[in-house]
Amino acid sequence: MARDPETIQREIEQARDALAATLDELGTRANPQRLVSAGRAEVRAKLDDPKVRYPLIALGALVVLVLLRKLFR
Repeated sequence: MARDPETIQREIEQARDALAATLDELGTRANPQRLVSAGRAEVRAKLDDPKVRYPLIALGALVVLVLLRKLFR
């Protein structure tokens, strides 16, 4: 059964618009700036957790004490 050329043209335009929207969405998702800011926010949220923050502070203090001890021996 033959299809109407106007219907075919309309379907092509709809497919083109859908493809353009998909490509725009992929471009937004793969934006390096967005990935960096999302990673930064995730790390910051993890470091705001007291279960992570206080052990890291203690580890840093321990490293400083060990370095000072080696320096003054």
